Amino acid sequence: MAKEFQLSARAIPLDDRYDVIVAGGGPAGCGAAAAAARQGARTLLIEANGALGGMGTLGLVPFFCGFGDGATFIARGIAEQVRLRLIEGTPHMRNPQPDWLRFWPSIDPERLKRIYDDLVTAAGADVLFHTALVGVERGAGGVEALLAANKEGLSALRARVYIDATGDGDLAAWAGAPFEKGDAAGRLQPATLCFMLANADLYALEKGPESSWATTQQAVREAWLSKQHPLIEDAHCCSRLLGADVYGFNAGHVYGVDNTDPANVSQALIRGRRQAEQYRAVLAARHPGYANAWLAATAAVLGVRETRRIMGDYVLTIDDYRARRSFPDEICRNAYNIDVHGSKKTEAGAADTDAETRRRQMAAEIEQYSDGESYGVPYRCLTPRGLRNVLTAGRCISTDRRINGSVRIMACCLTTGEAAGAAAALAAQGDGDVHAVDTARLRAVLREHGAYLPGPA
Repeated sequence: MAKEFQLSARAIPLDDRYDVIVAGGGPAGCGAAAAAARQGARTLLIEANGALGGMGTLGLVPFFCGFGDGATFIARGIAEQVRLRLIEGTPHMRNPQPDWLRFWPSIDPERLKRIYDDLVTAAGADVLFHTALVGVERGAGGVEALLAANKEGLSALRARVYIDATGDGDLAAWAGAPFEKGDAAGRLQPATLCFMLANADLYALEKGPESSWATTQQAVREAWLSKQHPLIEDAHCCSRLLGADVYGFNAGHVYGVDNTDPANVSQALIRGRRQAEQYRAVLAARHPGYANAWLAATAAVLGVRETRRIMGDYVLTIDDYRARRSFPDEICRNAYNIDVHGSKKTEAGAADTDAETRRRQMAAEIEQYSDGESYGVPYRCLTPRGLRNVLTAGRCISTDRRINGSVRIMACCLTTGEAAGAAAALAAQGDGDVHAVDTARLRAVLREHGAYLPGPA
C-alpha cells in the first residue's frame, strides 16, 4: 500500500465565471468548446500541453480517417470545417482522390494547431494551456468543482456543466462514474509513438519502381521477420506524404502501456523514441526512398488507443455496428471499421503472432460496410451514469470494446465533441442536468450547423 500524506486545510483560488468547462484540448475538446461557446455559453477549455489538437498535432498522427462512408461525407459540421481548412494548406491533397471518402487527408501538424486555435477562439471560448486537471470535487449528484494546476499553482474551477474530453475519462472516473477498461482480462491495445522522416526521395517513393505505401510496409515486414531488430516487434506500418520530402509514420507498437499509469507511460515514451530511430535505420537500409532520410521529429505525446470507457445511459455495442443501427437521439454517424490492435500475445493466445495480421483477422470477423453504410451514435453515450452535470466526448464515450475501435478516430471525436458542447450549452441554460436535455432540440441545433443526421427531424 502506498504511503499517504495529509494535505493541510487551506483555501485555494476559485474561478466560477463559466457556464461550461471542457477538460482536454484534442479534437473532441476543441469541437466541444467551439460548439458550447457559439451557443452563447461562457466556455473555458483547459489543456495540459501547449497546443490544441491532441493526436493530430502533438501526437503526429499523419492522416485523418473516417470523414466519409464511401458515398458521402458524414463527419460534417465542425469536422468539415477542420477538414476543408486542412486541405486548403496541403497542396498535394487539393485534388480529390478516389479513396477520400474512406481514408482522409494528410496532416500538417503546425497548420492544424492554428486551425484549432482559430476554431475555438473565434467561437468565443477561453483557452488555458499548460493547465492540468488534477482532481474533482463531488457535489450532490455531480461535480462541484475541478482542481487544476498550472504556473499559478492549484486552483478550483466551477461551472454549471463539465465536459470530459481527456481521452482517458479522467474527469468522469475521478467523479465516480462507472467505467470499463480493456478486455475481460484487463489487456489494453498497444500504443504507438508516431514520428516524421525528412529528406526522403520523393521520386523513389511516389513515382519510381519502388513506389507506394505497400513497398514501405513490405520493408518493415521483412525487417520484423528477420528478428534482427529487437524494437520492431510486428509489421504495423502506416505512412503518408506530409509535404516536400517529409513523411509521417504511424508505425510500430509499444506493448503493455496503460496511459493512466505515469511511470509506465514515461518508460513507453523512452522506448518509442528508440523504436522510431530503429525504424529509420531499417528503412534507410531496406528502401531506396529512405536511404538518406533522417528522423525529424517524434511525437510529444504517446498515441494511446485504449483506456477507460465511461459507462453512460446507453452502451454502444458491436451489435449496433453490425445492424447499422439508427437511434432517435443520435448525434452523429460513423462508418469507420472495427480497428482493435491486439496485445503481443493476442486475444487468440498465440505467442509471437504478428499483431497487425491478427488485427486484420479480427476485423475480417466483423462484416465490413459497403459504400453508403454507417451507424448512429446516440446522445445517451455521452451522459455518464450517476453524474448529472458531466458529459463525455471522444475516445472515452460509452461503448463496448470492439466498437470503441471504431469511434475512437479523430473525425468521430470531432462530431461527438460538437454534440457534447451544444448539449452542455443547452443544459447550462436550465438546471445543468445533461440527462434532461431535449434531444430533438439538440439535433436541430446540430443540423443548423451542418451536422449529418439523415434520420427524422
